Amino acid sequence: MSHQTPLSPKLPLVTSPIKNMLKILKLSCLMLILSCSALALKPVDRADTVIFDAYGRIANPYIFNWMVPGATRSHGMHQSVWEPLFILNYETDEIEPWLGLSFTSNDQLDIWTLKIRDEVKWADGEAYDADDIVFTIDLLLNDETLSLGEAANMQQWIGSVEKIDPLTVQFNLKAPNPRFQLDYFSVRVWGNVVILPQHVWQDKDPFTFDNFDLNRGWPLGTGPYRLAQATETEFIYDRREDWWGLETGFQDLPQPKRLIWVVTGVEENRSLLAANSELDVVGGITLGAFEAISAMNPNMVAWKAKMPYVWLDPCPRQISLNHTIPPWDQPDMRRAISLIIDRQQIVEIAYEGTSFPSKSIFVAYQGMKPYIDAIPHLWIPETSDVDEGKRLLEARGWRLGSGKNKFYQKEMTDGSTQTLSINLQTNAAGIELRRVADVVVEQLRTAGINASNRAIEGATWNDNKAFGKFEGVVDWDACGSVNEPWLTMNRYTNQFYRPIGARAPGNNNFVRWQGSKADRYSQLVAQIGVLPLGGSGIEPLFTEAMQLFLEEQVIIPLNQAIMLIPFDTTYWTGWPTETNNYIHPPMWWMSAHRVIHNLKKAR
Repeated sequence: MSHQTPLSPKLPLVTSPIKNMLKILKLSCLMLILSCSALALKPVDRADTVIFDAYGRIANPYIFNWMVPGATRSHGMHQSVWEPLFILNYETDEIEPWLGLSFTSNDQLDIWTLKIRDEVKWADGEAYDADDIVFTIDLLLNDETLSLGEAANMQQWIGSVEKIDPLTVQFNLKAPNPRFQLDYFSVRVWGNVVILPQHVWQDKDPFTFDNFDLNRGWPLGTGPYRLAQATETEFIYDRREDWWGLETGFQDLPQPKRLIWVVTGVEENRSLLAANSELDVVGGITLGAFEAISAMNPNMVAWKAKMPYVWLDPCPRQISLNHTIPPWDQPDMRRAISLIIDRQQIVEIAYEGTSFPSKSIFVAYQGMKPYIDAIPHLWIPETSDVDEGKRLLEARGWRLGSGKNKFYQKEMTDGSTQTLSINLQTNAAGIELRRVADVVVEQLRTAGINASNRAIEGATWNDNKAFGKFEGVVDWDACGSVNEPWLTMNRYTNQFYRPIGARAPGNNNFVRWQGSKADRYSQLVAQIGVLPLGGSGIEPLFTEAMQLFLEEQVIIPLNQAIMLIPFDTTYWTGWPTETNNYIHPPMWWMSAHRVIHNLKKAR
């Protein structure tokens, strides 16, 4: 699969404030970030340790129940302890086996048979087998609230699951699904269903069990590492010498003896750590910061060796407006916002020229090109049409204020006057989203909308979306499709609609789109879902569905997501790059198992 999409050549010079900040900050900042009672642990040399940048602070670092909101998962657990069944390799476009050996369907695509490896063991020595898989899926199928992670997805498709023998599981689907393995068991994006150890979970309440007791070996996994320590700012994992993969000849033990995920906070902190070779992986950083770090630490590498350095992430950025809050319950008002936004300016300012505007809600991967090219009449303009946006506002009765009041106003039925305003929430951990919001807010204010933005902690940001406690958010929640459109489209179907105050399952359709067009769209998406991948019948259904989606301006696409992910080669080599592209590079994904096993000591 080729991901080489031309990027903007306009790139600004490195800004001096970042360079100066890195020179001024002292190592006391480093000591503050890394001081988490590590003295109680067995000492491990820095040369045997890999230090990762953790994305965002965790409100409660002692919840390792991956199914409940706010759980700790991508701070090392699903990269080193919880192993996947399969991994989709973006660079080869192949599904690679891990704990699984094969996953095949019948001719009707409604019965899937999973075969897993023999002699896989949990860290406590118990066998990992079909009983664990059946237990996990049944647990999710029995969640009447649909609030547990992946419960909605499992219940949408699975009628029943059964053990054939200790190493074989049969999934009986409610309807044909050609993408069943790919979507839910192959780390298509970020992560997927994590199989639970039945002997630990069988008498636990899945809604309240925190799955944390280091003295009992919890959280338990099959991976080559175990959790040794967890705090609000640091997660430490130590290598297990009795990993099943070594004993069975699956793979050698990974070379790193210790893995540490550090919550670095603001960009200046992670820049300092990286410049001093105290951070082997940076979770994502701006162009100016990367160039400043590289000038101080020549051992830094990124996906691309030259400008723009970045990897194209499968989760395009967008604005989602709450369809239940006036005036954003009106499609024309949502469309007005879209027209006023200058996406090329977002790229130039927020991304320093390293991204490019989105044409649709989908990622611009080669596998998605046939679908994006099928709807050129629905492509989103790169630049703004402020006049048309204002025309739509004024057609809804809004009038631009004069004098000191430069914002649009409207006289309400009760005689009061309302100013047109909007607040956009962003994830505090994501400097990228905050920068995007800053640009959008300025554009909207210039056009006469009293816009503002607010950065909040990730767990609250996600909950606010799920329960409808927002007016607008800058997000990535159309994420899903990488080589066909169904998964992203399915996220906005009416099956996921919930009233305000009820959790939207899996944060799907959290904008709360409903109505006759939403119903028709959902019918079309359901028809696409049972067709073979790449089938000729998909395009007309896809085109009609996307026409409805854009008519309703369900969400407001902005730009493609690029990730500048620096790796430090001072202590470790073998990082994924464009020329060493054995796997894609995001280290917060479950596919990071492949990278950790590929690392070699530099000295």
